[in-house]
Order: sequence, then C-alpha cells, then structure tokens
Amino acid sequence: MIHEIFYNWFDITLAKYTTVRCIGAAGTAMLLSLMIGPWLIRRLYMLKIGQPIRKDECPPLHILHRNKQGTPTIGGILIILTVLISTLLWANLVNPYIWISIGVFLSLGLLGFVDDYLKVKRKQSLGLRAKQKFAVQIIIAVIFAVIMKYIEPNGLPLYIPFIKNAVIMDMGWFFILWSILVLVGASNAINLTDGLDGLATGTTAISILAYGALAYVASRVDTSNYLFIFHSPNASELTILSAALVGACLGFLWFNAHPAMVFMGDTGSLALGGVIGVIALLIRKECLLLIIGGVFVAEALSVILQIASFKLRNGKKIFKMAPLHHHFEMLGWPETHVTIRFLIIAIICALAGLATLKTQ
Repeated sequence: MIHEIFYNWFDITLAKYTTVRCIGAAGTAMLLSLMIGPWLIRRLYMLKIGQPIRKDECPPLHILHRNKQGTPTIGGILIILTVLISTLLWANLVNPYIWISIGVFLSLGLLGFVDDYLKVKRKQSLGLRAKQKFAVQIIIAVIFAVIMKYIEPNGLPLYIPFIKNAVIMDMGWFFILWSILVLVGASNAINLTDGLDGLATGTTAISILAYGALAYVASRVDTSNYLFIFHSPNASELTILSAALVGACLGFLWFNAHPAMVFMGDTGSLALGGVIGVIALLIRKECLLLIIGGVFVAEALSVILQIASFKLRNGKKIFKMAPLHHHFEMLGWPETHVTIRFLIIAIICALAGLATLKTQ
C-alpha cells in the first residue's frame, strides 16, 4: 500500500528500495506488537484463556511448569495481526508470492486457533486430534502446490546445497508431495519447539531473518548469478514479509521472554512454521531448512526417536523427556539456560546455512 502511494502516485523513488521497506515493515510490526500486546494480554486474562497444564497428563512437565498454569495462550493472534498489517502496508501487493504466503500463514493460524480454543474449552492440553491437524495441513499444502504449478510456467526445480545447478529442472506433480513434506514438517517442528518461554519465538526470528536474506539474494539478478542460485524476481517481496515476521516475533518476545506473560500457542507456532516452509519453497531453498532450522529439526527428531524407541524397545526411552528442550530441563538445566543455548545454536545454524551459498 505504501509502495503504491509513495512510488506510483507521488513518484518518491525511496519507496522502491527493498531495504527501506524492510526497515519499515520490521519497525511497524514491532511497534504494533508493543502497542497492542498489553491490551491483548489483559483481554485474554479477562476471558480466562489460560494455558492448561494438568498433572495427570504429564507429571514431570507439571512439576517443571506448574507456575505457568493459567498464563494466557493464543497470543499468536498478536503475531498474525501485526504481520498482516505491516505486510499489507509495506509490500507490493501486485506480487503473487505475497498473497500465497499470507494465505498459508492465515490458514495454518486458523487451524492453530481452533486447536488452542479446544484446549482452553476442555481445560486440557489436548485439542484437535493429530490426524485432524495433519489432514488440514496436507490440504493446505496441496492447494499451495497446485497454485504454484499454474503460476510457474517455467517449472519448479529442485536445488540441493553444495551443488551449483538444479538437480531436477522440473519436479512436475511430485512438487505436491514435496510441498506436503516441507510445509507439514516445518509447521509441526516449530510447534514442537514451542515449549519454553521465548524459545520458539527467538529461534523462529533467527531462521526467518536468514531466509529473508536468501530471498533478497534470490530476487537480484547480479547476486543470484554470482552465487549460482535460483533467481526469482518475485522473491523481493518475500524479503518484506520476512522483515515483518522478524519484527512481529521480536515484539512478541518482549512479552514472551521468561517469565512469559503470554504464549503464542498453536495459533502462532503452526502459522510461523508454515510461512517459513512457504518462503523456503518459493525461493527453492527448502533443503536448507535442515541446516538453518537445525534446532527445529533436532526437536522434531527427538520426538520421532522417542516414540520409535518406546514402541520398538518395550517402553525404553532415549531421552528423559521429549521434545529435546524438556530433556535438558530434566537434566537440571534452568529454563533460561536451555533457551539461550538453543538460541546460540540457532544463530550458528543460520550462519552455516547462509555460508553454503559460497560453496556452490
């Protein structure tokens, strides 16, 4: 909107620069979060939308986090609202990538909201069934993939880190299965990471910042040719979206840092995971999720391995508790130590992912 008004109406060339609009998008999202946050938290308290932590469902977790009982959840609404407003203000709304990303972001946010609402209503930590959540996530991924098939006439290539050219020039209809794997995996991985104050918010901001940089590089002919990466002119607006997401996460972290005043819930975690997956798919850097999102991968793998070990080894466990951050809590690490150390690892993973660009 601002892009249209300043650049097309008044011919203010400053508005055409992606970097300027990135600063505007990040600043707007963060300021809106700081302004709206206190009001939203008060409303959630008044409505008694608190996080349920029942002793009978998970005794070890209750011992660790019983002081968080009743902390407002569904705070992801704040992230979604500020990202949406900031993106609509600063992005070029003619760009199809913006609308595709927002569509997935809002759809998964709505799914998470329903899940959170059921948890609060039932006063337990179980909302939608896993099969129900997976089914909706798959439907969203399929719709995204089909749309991409029709708006990308030149094909959908697959790029692998450390390899100069595309491994597959056009994935064809396999792109649907690939999209399901990436979107469902990313959204659930961040959902599993959301277990400690500030953990999911901080690690997500770091990963999105890295993908924002990748989107900026991919949108420029000079840098994409120099680094031998996929070039997409439409990716420039994903940089604006990424900046809005980072600003919103930082604003939310103001209230979500230990001791948290509000939790994002599935409303925020599913939406953030999905939008990271979408950005990765749009700029053809989805394989880098394994590196840039190293913390999320480790969290998801810890749950998968724990379940597999429990079922295949007669109840034996690999970790004291899964996801991985709870394992370290059970080892005696203070919550703040776990969070800060995971954030450090997230920064290292993001830098490692960006460093792969020079190895192609």
